[in-house]
Amino acid sequence: MSQFQRVLLVDAASGFYRLKKYGFDRYFGPVDLGIHMAEAYRSLNFGVGLFAGSIFPGSNRLMVTGYSPCWQGYYISSMGGAGLVFDNLGINMLSLVGKAPVPSVLFLNRNHGEEIEVEVVPVEAMAIWQSGRQGVYAMTDRVYEMFGQRYEKDPRILVAGPAAASTDMGGIMSVPINKGKISHVDTWAGRGGFGSAMVQQHGIVAIIYGGTSVNEDFRDRKVVDEWFRNKYNLHLMQKDLEVTTKYRYDEKLQTGGTFGVNYAGMGGRILAFNYRTIFWSEEERLALHQNLVLNHYLKQFNEETIRKKQQATCGEPCVAVCKKLNGQYKKDYEPYQTLGPLCGIFDQRAAEKLNRHCDAMGFDAISGGGVLAWLMDLLDQGVLTPAELGVKDKPRWTWSAFDVVADSLHNAALGCDLIDAILERRGILDFREGVRKWSRLHSRRKGVKLHDSLVHVAFNRRGWMVPNQYWVAGVLTPMAIMGKYYMIYSYDFIPPRTLGRMCAERMKQELILDNLGTCRFHRGWAEEMLPEVMGALYECKEAYQRAVSVLASRLNSRNSPIFWESERNIDYLHTFLKRKKTVDGETDPRLEEWLQRFATDKVEAAREFWYETLMGIDESLREFF
Repeated sequence: MSQFQRVLLVDAASGFYRLKKYGFDRYFGPVDLGIHMAEAYRSLNFGVGLFAGSIFPGSNRLMVTGYSPCWQGYYISSMGGAGLVFDNLGINMLSLVGKAPVPSVLFLNRNHGEEIEVEVVPVEAMAIWQSGRQGVYAMTDRVYEMFGQRYEKDPRILVAGPAAASTDMGGIMSVPINKGKISHVDTWAGRGGFGSAMVQQHGIVAIIYGGTSVNEDFRDRKVVDEWFRNKYNLHLMQKDLEVTTKYRYDEKLQTGGTFGVNYAGMGGRILAFNYRTIFWSEEERLALHQNLVLNHYLKQFNEETIRKKQQATCGEPCVAVCKKLNGQYKKDYEPYQTLGPLCGIFDQRAAEKLNRHCDAMGFDAISGGGVLAWLMDLLDQGVLTPAELGVKDKPRWTWSAFDVVADSLHNAALGCDLIDAILERRGILDFREGVRKWSRLHSRRKGVKLHDSLVHVAFNRRGWMVPNQYWVAGVLTPMAIMGKYYMIYSYDFIPPRTLGRMCAERMKQELILDNLGTCRFHRGWAEEMLPEVMGALYECKEAYQRAVSVLASRLNSRNSPIFWESERNIDYLHTFLKRKKTVDGETDPRLEEWLQRFATDKVEAAREFWYETLMGIDESLREFF
């Protein structure tokens, strides 16, 4: 228990820095310590877990913690692989405080020895974003050009884009650099808008870091294999291959990655045209899935990406090879869902166009896609005019006459134009204080609730989050942190109070991984084994598990959920419940009771469902000491 974590505190305003140490008596990883730092210093924190650089697959995630400008509360985001190079700094966490007077790059380098070089260097951010490959890609190129030669080993660069300067949903992007070559494998800490926090609150548009390895990381394969044989009768690599099948290649489905596996088995659960498909018949949804997804969108992906084995890792050795590519375009399910079918796009060329522009501008793609789909919906309904949103066209969302290539490309072009309109604040668009506040202001002016068609989870006075892209009750639950997988996304019918309890337990399990900087794609063994490893190496299994429970309760104690403001949220849940009965044949009498309540008064029924879920959450997160 004498282990401690090293935190480098950097004041972006002055460039001054200092090192602080925190023992295991209270904090074990980048999440519980990061939340403490955010409370104590109002800092934005970047940290790695104890096993960064170790033999354990997936242990090199870079965890980002702080106060989210988008969620309006404490938040946790993460980025694959970026912790491997961070570990070479010889610290566990970087905490940013203060604000640089002009947009700047933070340079960190540890070249042997004990000292870390720290520099805050001003740059012409807007000019860089508008140059070369545009946005975050241009910033990556420029920062590497400025500082790359000063590193003995390949560094890593974290960058924000224009969205971080003018909205609350700017993400942080990074790509692995191998032998001086910048790759196309985007990795993102997108959720929570921490790019916006980095730029608007600290004046930092990029961070470049690296150094020479100074730590003796745990790499005893014989010991680890013995642990795994005792638990699973398999070696570590055998078990990891087993649990990461979905992300690599699933023989049964003849596809792989989150994009391939999710779309292959989606069927009538397809979400498209800003969730309008929840109102369709099962036959209509199945026809859309067959004709536009299986026969075209997924078919293109399988032919271009899976069969050609265009895949990579996030920057660390890993058998999951979850990054599925087509040239420079990385294909993950949720970005290619929100900036795909949700926006009326079912063609890979069109989806690549819109995803690339959204990424280049530095948006969290899931939030950005959800907002674009909502704006397109308002245009299609005639609630807002193209002139009001600073564009010239309306979407082509007529399913009966949909041209999968031409209409997808039209909708992608409109999406790109809307992105530019948001950044340039054309027409009435101004998302600097978030979409909820913008909608409230203009709903009063228009005399109609614009946000009735915005599917989102509301938090605090103006916090918001586009939910994960699964048609299930769990994605709209009133948890303290949403937009991540701190909830149950089961397709089963689960009574609300039980759902709340299960979400609370899921949050604890996810925090076991996050607080050790470990990727959830390896959760099939990591949730169970990592506490055991903490016990074997540091004699603190029970203390670590207790700390995670306390952390979950601490986060929940600040929970400020808002009952669903959007009618489509209510319809989202109601149609999910109806489908459980009519399509899945669920016979649980409690489901029938809820359906009767919704038939009588859907708003009151939704409120009761929401509050019962919240009760289940609150009664399950009560460990504060």
